[in-house]
Amino acid sequence: MKRKPDHYTERARKEGFPARSVYKFDELQHRFRLVNRGDTVLDIGASPGSWTLRLLELVGKEGTVVALDRKELPELTRAGNTAVCMQADITEPAEYGDLERYAPFDAIVSDAAPNTSGHRTLDTARSAVIVESSLELTGQLLKPGGNAAFKLFQGGDEQAILATARDMFEKARIVKPKACRDESFEVFLVCTGRTAT
Repeated sequence: MKRKPDHYTERARKEGFPARSVYKFDELQHRFRLVNRGDTVLDIGASPGSWTLRLLELVGKEGTVVALDRKELPELTRAGNTAVCMQADITEPAEYGDLERYAPFDAIVSDAAPNTSGHRTLDTARSAVIVESSLELTGQLLKPGGNAAFKLFQGGDEQAILATARDMFEKARIVKPKACRDESFEVFLVCTGRTAT
């Protein structure tokens, strides 16, 4: 049965965003100030582009947004700024060597999710792999003091992942934005203040 568009879906359409997920990012940005003007930001799992488009507005022409996804991305332009689009799988390090050209990043964010199977245990495990790979990359490419946020499915290894994040950042916590659907088991791992290695 097709889901009826909700308030966030209708709003995204009116404001020119491909998906309602932009409002999840907006809440995280409002609460935690993840991104600032002039920043260099990596958006992992960027398709269909809503987070990237918002990031382009936030960083302005002085900043850079690198959009990474397994799918080929269309040109993503907003507020007179165009994202650098790269096609690579975050779980395959050999594919994303070019990222180092843009590092270090001020922030790394991700709304990436696995293709869901309907089996929660499997889907949660696949989500954890994406976040673990993202955290590993973050350890290499995020500058000291930088911030990060990653989508994560509840019901699996989130406490172990949270512990890893707390070893890397001054603060790490799990939050669920209001824009998430009530029935969704997605949350976000929000990390602020990358500690020096």
